[in-house]
Amino acid sequence: MKILVLNSGSSSLKYQLIDMETEEMLAKGYFERIGQPNSFLTHKVNGVAHKFEHPAKNHEKAIDFVLNRLTNENYGVLKDLGELAGIGHRVVHGGEKFSDSVIITNEVIEEIKKCSDLAPLHNPACILGIEACKKIVPNMKMVAVFDTAFHQTIAKEKYMYPIPYKYYEKYAIRKYGFHGTSHQYVSHRVAEIMGKDSKDLKIVNCHLGQGCSVCAIKDGKSVETSMGLTPLGGIPMGTRSGDLDPSILTYLMQKENLSADDMNFILNKESGVYGISGVSVDFRDIETEALSGGKQAQLSLDVYHYLVACYVARCAVAMGGIDVLTFTAGVGEKGPISRNAICQQLEFLGVKMDEEKNQIRGEEAELSASDSRVKIYTIPTNEELMIARETLKLVK
Repeated sequence: MKILVLNSGSSSLKYQLIDMETEEMLAKGYFERIGQPNSFLTHKVNGVAHKFEHPAKNHEKAIDFVLNRLTNENYGVLKDLGELAGIGHRVVHGGEKFSDSVIITNEVIEEIKKCSDLAPLHNPACILGIEACKKIVPNMKMVAVFDTAFHQTIAKEKYMYPIPYKYYEKYAIRKYGFHGTSHQYVSHRVAEIMGKDSKDLKIVNCHLGQGCSVCAIKDGKSVETSMGLTPLGGIPMGTRSGDLDPSILTYLMQKENLSADDMNFILNKESGVYGISGVSVDFRDIETEALSGGKQAQLSLDVYHYLVACYVARCAVAMGGIDVLTFTAGVGEKGPISRNAICQQLEFLGVKMDEEKNQIRGEEAELSASDSRVKIYTIPTNEELMIARETLKLVK
């Protein structure tokens, strides 16, 4: 059975086609600049990339072109669309309504729309992808897989904010958490590598990339995470601030005569390690600048590593201990400098890294020293495979 996984952005579309009998990726691609005259698709099959300059005025035209590539005799891997068992859609925010993946119906689409205020950059784009598929392949079973669903097991005292309760009742303002499919995949995979059940482990997973979040996983369930109402909260990221003293916002708005939209842009696009370093959103560029003596670059890394370590410790508190520490996503998988700096600050918890093992990049590997009480691993994430598994489970 073959599953197509779609991740729709406001002007982009990422996809993977996966054979679920072997969990092998058959094809993947990225459609960019949808809605613009210079839109194009990069379609990869058998490790070979094919670029198509194709005007796609909307997501419907883009998805239709992608499906044609997948069934094309020269670039395709399907005889026809009848080979597809279903389509899985990544949905960023499911609010409190969805604690698991669901078959998409008209009612589900309406509920996703209601969550758009909480994820204005993501949910509307996802809806475009879903509605486009409904028109192109109207009889295809489709599944919504939510970034927030894995975190719906977090206890109320851990997700409530200390503001007037009426705002929770009125607007559902609370911590939701994100990167759920990544945290879920990594926790299952590391348990598999260790020959154990994830329900028997206390795992802290650090998803560190342009977006960053830390998650505590106990008994196979999320019990604490760093991101909050939106993906802006928690630890600092590439351009996102993470948690702040809330008075900073009102203070700057008064001093600089900023609007709410101005402040939102600053916190999402001009902050994080980029904001402190002034160098780049790419950690590799910041590390290079720091090694050449750049003080602000080094400061941005020091702040970042310290706050990630602090949240790992917070997650250990939430679980009453820690057995396994995992690193994933771009920096987590390929950043030995960051991994080492974070682990050095966690030695009091029994975290001790083998610096030679830590030089690995982009591969599954154990990084812990022989006398480390906590096992350390780097596990490349695979959110698409997790979405495909959830989709197959429901369409079957």
